[in-house]
Amino acid sequence: MTLNIERTDKEIVIKLPINLKINDVQRMLDYLSYKQAIANSLASQKDADELAISVKKGWWEANKDRWPDLTKK
Repeated sequence: MTLNIERTDKEIVIKLPINLKINDVQRMLDYLSYKQAIANSLASQKDADELAISVKKGWWEANKDRWPDLTKK
């Protein structure tokens, strides 16, 4: 398996073997997109964790009626 990386003035070109699973390539691209998105972020990991908890709680409050069996105690 040969991986080639080339840098030009405007981009980095990565050549991958054709036998790689497309899902693995997509996961790698998703990770690179994530890294690019957070590159200039001033948020800390604690900020991100608190936001995730808040979003999940808000989502659950808005959607818990869709799964009544999960709310029974």
